[in-house]
Amino acid sequence: MAAFFLWGVLPLYWKQLDFLPPGTIVAQRTVWSLVLLVPLLAWSGDLSRTFRKLRDPRTAGWHLLSGALLSGNWLLYVWATLNGRIIEASLGYYLNPFFNMLFGTLWFHERHSRLQLTAIALALSGVLLQIPAVGHFPWVALVLALSFALYAVVRKRAPLGALAGLTVETTLLAPLAAAWLALGGPPGNAFGGSPGQFLLVAGTGLATVLPLLCFGHATRRLRLTTLGILQFLGPTLQFLIGWRYYGEPMTLPRLLSFALIWLAVALYAATALRTAKRAGP
Repeated sequence: MAAFFLWGVLPLYWKQLDFLPPGTIVAQRTVWSLVLLVPLLAWSGDLSRTFRKLRDPRTAGWHLLSGALLSGNWLLYVWATLNGRIIEASLGYYLNPFFNMLFGTLWFHERHSRLQLTAIALALSGVLLQIPAVGHFPWVALVLALSFALYAVVRKRAPLGALAGLTVETTLLAPLAAAWLALGGPPGNAFGGSPGQFLLVAGTGLATVLPLLCFGHATRRLRLTTLGILQFLGPTLQFLIGWRYYGEPMTLPRLLSFALIWLAVALYAATALRTAKRAGP
């Protein structure tokens, strides 16, 4: 719950960094995450073994691809947050588990019940209803959902575990992030113009790593069914923050489109709980 709560309220944090462009925020997020991840991996005793594995081109290739997908997802999410599209971003994270289900069928030959297929159909109907509701195709939501679902597919194929994999991904992207900060960043100070702004910038690493560590801890102790249901806490909080706190528009057609998504979520949760009961403790 801590992981999904933090992911849900992080738009409030990214909004405080609006003195920087999205590309610079993601670059800072990458660099400061690495500052935290390397000591954590060293403390776990896996640092030298992980970087030895990095010499393998296959390992490096898989984690470079997963890192690129994750960083692209971050970039679009931060851009959407800073440009008044938090609600549309929340739609993307509502859709993410349904894309995971589709990709599970396509690449891993997973089977789904009729109720699960109905949930997918309802979710996609909700997306289509967004077009007349907001006047444009909800490309932000779809790209966020697709990129994160593809990240999950690649991470499933990649050889390293959660902490080691994230450290390697961040390490591979760090030179690009450093180059962006040195050459392609804003004309002003990429670290903020005051001590308070610098602390906000430095905190991007903690804001990234802390929920990921909570999530990694939870995956070892909870059923995936429980995690699958709890993950909807994040986009629900994003939705409420965008609508009630930042006043993003909420028309009746848009509310109806989200109602279809919530109905799909309810079906997803019901089928997940039924499967868990059949599986037993």
